[in-house]
Amino acid sequence: MRNPLARFRDDDPDCACDPEFDDDRLLLDAAACPGGGDLAAEPACRRTAIAALADREAAAVVTRTDRLERAYEGEAAALLVAAGRFAERAAFYDAALADRAESDPLAAARAAVGRAGPVGELVAETGLAECARRVEGYADALRPFVGPPVAKARVAADPPPDAAFAETRELPTGATVRVYGDERVLRTYHLEPVEHAFDASALDALAEAHELLADGAVSGPSAVAGTDSERAGSAASERAPGRAVREVADADAPVESLAAALRKHTRGYGVLADFFADPAVSDVFATAPVGRNPLRVTVDGERMRTNVRLTDSGARALASRFRRENGRAFSRAAPTLDATAEVGATGSDRGGVRVAGVTDPVSDGPGFAFRAHDATPWTLPALVENGTLAADAAALLSLAAERAAAGLVAGPRGAGKTTLLGALCWELPAATRTVVIEDTPELPVAALQRRGRDFQPLRTESGDGPGLAPPDALRTALRLGEGALVVGEVRGEEAAVLYEAMRVGANGDAVLGTIHGDGGAGVRERVVSDLGVPASSFAATDLVVTLEAVSTPAGKRRRVKTVEEVVDGDRFEALFRTDESQRARRASSGTASAGGNAELDPTGRIDRGNSALVAALADSGESYADVREALSDRESLLADLARRNRTTPAAVVSAYADRRPS
Repeated sequence: MRNPLARFRDDDPDCACDPEFDDDRLLLDAAACPGGGDLAAEPACRRTAIAALADREAAAVVTRTDRLERAYEGEAAALLVAAGRFAERAAFYDAALADRAESDPLAAARAAVGRAGPVGELVAETGLAECARRVEGYADALRPFVGPPVAKARVAADPPPDAAFAETRELPTGATVRVYGDERVLRTYHLEPVEHAFDASALDALAEAHELLADGAVSGPSAVAGTDSERAGSAASERAPGRAVREVADADAPVESLAAALRKHTRGYGVLADFFADPAVSDVFATAPVGRNPLRVTVDGERMRTNVRLTDSGARALASRFRRENGRAFSRAAPTLDATAEVGATGSDRGGVRVAGVTDPVSDGPGFAFRAHDATPWTLPALVENGTLAADAAALLSLAAERAAAGLVAGPRGAGKTTLLGALCWELPAATRTVVIEDTPELPVAALQRRGRDFQPLRTESGDGPGLAPPDALRTALRLGEGALVVGEVRGEEAAVLYEAMRVGANGDAVLGTIHGDGGAGVRERVVSDLGVPASSFAATDLVVTLEAVSTPAGKRRRVKTVEEVVDGDRFEALFRTDESQRARRASSGTASAGGNAELDPTGRIDRGNSALVAALADSGESYADVREALSDRESLLADLARRNRTTPAAVVSAYADRRPS
């Protein structure tokens, strides 16, 4: 059946775009068009689009070829729609001007503005005058979001108009980033993926190679689960993009770059791999509806807008992949998602990313928040070095973890609770077997295992996928052997898991976890009143560490706010706490505490011999004074490692192997 919109390009030999409406979008198939659907550069293609909009509006105009898709949205689409309305209505009064509006709406607007009579009224009523007033030319007016069809995102190639250039950086994926604007307003993180620098022949090769993959012409061999054949099939699947490119590319084509781009978009997470190849990027936000909202990022703590949008189909593909890889439901029946993904790319040190998602009916389609795990796990010396806590406080936490204390790390979201809990995992004795219970993996289990630590992860279910219920996870952990227990986040049934382990002392080693709360009293209220843990069980807690995030001239900073011991089950005594007045006095006298965190100071309770926790940490035959000496030795070690910047897991493990027994 003939496309009813085809009449708009029948009489123009310079344009072969085939227009068709898809809901609120006008699609132009430009595969056979000599102008390629470039509305900014080709007046003939512009005429086809504007003529199709004469009696129907669109929220976006999308032109497609085999190698490239351009999406004209926002003010660009508004200009095209206004030109279509003006051309259709002005034809009765000035046919020549209406005809000009279809191919050159900016010139037509300038000619109509100020004219007396219906034409002058129409150019204002249709909005064409206002659209034309805001721009200088078509490169400014019709700035599309562009991308090859294989990509699930579209990129605005041109920088923001009149934007001040701030800096540039090259990423390991081959992408280029330019930052525009100043820090007084929201700046723009302008990403140019490597495939957007490909010439026409390279884009043709990319499209042809993708077609080969889609047809299965170069797919890897089938695999039998759990066998060497499965591993071989997986490796072959990873090599398939390179083979597809080599089959279609010319001798002078950038084969490696083409293969990397194809692999990124078919085997990886597309443009997310580019963002997380930048070590300064910690978060990427895709706000629903994703097709209309550019991605935003957090770069070194600064929120920025970007020039990138996910496509609607790209967001759906991501949702499907997260469901498949995490075994979690994500649909209208289960419209929230908490998962992890390996978003690493060739040449990048970044890997694990936590994914939070929402979709219909609680959101207008899929929306996501992606947060990168730190490439290098944090250690206590690293947290001393960056001022999160002082060396003397770190020494207490280190000895408490080593000597089987039961502790909670508290604070609001984003305060660094999981970071500190992960650092404490390195303080557990090297010979200790540790079971880690999490619903979403965030702790550095793989890094600990690579350094010879015996860490067994257990995944708890959260109602939307496979895993153990928290009580079953505890029973399983106890059957897996004596040792330490680490619970990623205490927020529901995990409380019963954690406190049953603390109460019975079943594992015989440290029991650690994180919880939302502010200070010991607030944590007890949440655990006992909100989570239903008996007060007698909470009494098994030895200490509560509370963190906070504070704003400084250099940006947001996370720090330990208090370290409290639990006395008689319901009373909290601070062993270390922030004191702004002490900070001012110490700064003026030059006696800031070790580690660069002058706000966190000892309260003197340990030195006076009043700490129940320090007394409880004493081994058989040790006195309170012996524990204080061990704390002093540990403080010196941690401060020395921080001072010499020996803070990586490898350096810390090596240093701990040489330290004298505590």
